Parts: sequence; structure tokens; C-alpha cells
Amino acid sequence: MAYWFWVFLFYSLAGCFLERAYAHRATGEEHPVRRCLLFLPLCPVYGLGVMAVLALPVSMRQGLWLPIAGAVVTTVVEFLYHWACEAWLGVKFWDYSGVPGNLQGRVCVPFSLAWGALTAVALWLIQPPLETLIARIPPVVTYLMLLVFTADVVCSVRILSVTHSVTALRGQT
Repeated sequence: MAYWFWVFLFYSLAGCFLERAYAHRATGEEHPVRRCLLFLPLCPVYGLGVMAVLALPVSMRQGLWLPIAGAVVTTVVEFLYHWACEAWLGVKFWDYSGVPGNLQGRVCVPFSLAWGALTAVALWLIQPPLETLIARIPPVVTYLMLLVFTADVVCSVRILSVTHSVTALRGQT
């Protein structure tokens, strides 16, 4: 169980940094707005996406199947994550309505292709050393991080469920 928790945290953190870099590059803003659920620098959709790909049968995670399966599975995760945030919390963290090939503004073809490439890079290059690192994390560190993460989720979800505002989560008016 600790393994999955650390995989989720690592890729959520990496996703947050990737989002910031992409937003900075695309918009030119010095401090682009984070589009994620938590106070911590984590974008859970990335962690959930990689976890879903890792849960696939090994045969679907090998060779050219990986980017294809990665694109499909992570796009489904992205769609469901967006739908859940909108349905349960009343917030939208992104909107692809203006992007060609979008589905209800929740997912789009260009980002689905990017997901495929990202999952291939993650599983081929990052995952093997990450697994070695995760195996060395003491249980007490896992429990402490789980406590911090749980507190973050409870506070973030409470704020969003009351305000339905991403700006309220960021402490903006």
C-alpha cells in the first residue's frame, strides 16, 4: 500500500511542476495559476493516471502498447477526475473547450497524445529508479506524509465544497 501512495505522490508532484512549466511557457506568466485540487504542490490527476497505467496487465505496458494504453487510460482518468471535481465540488480546474478534438471540455486529442508520451517516459525511464527509492522509505515517513496529505485533502475539499471556487482555495478574492 505504501508503494502506491508514494507512486501517487511522486507523479502528482512531478505533474504539478510539469503543469507550471507548461503554463509558464504557454502563457509567459512568471507565476502561473496552479490547476489542481490541493494546497500542497500536487496535481492528483497525474498520480492517478500513472497508477491506472501501472494497474494494467504487463502485456499492455510493454513496447508500443504502452504509449497507446497510456494515452487511453490516462485520458479516461482525466475525464473522470474533471467530471468528479465538477459534480461533487462545483469547480473546473481546466477547460479544453477551445481545443480541437475535445470532449465536453474535459479532455482533448492533443493532451491525450501528450499523456501517451508522458506515460511512456514515466514507465520506461523514471519508474525503475523510483521503485528503488520507494523501497528505502521508512514506514514512519510514509505515515507522516499520509497524515499531511490527508489533512490537505480534508481542508481542500471542505473549502471547495463550500465555496465552489478555485480562487478561494488559493486564498484569493
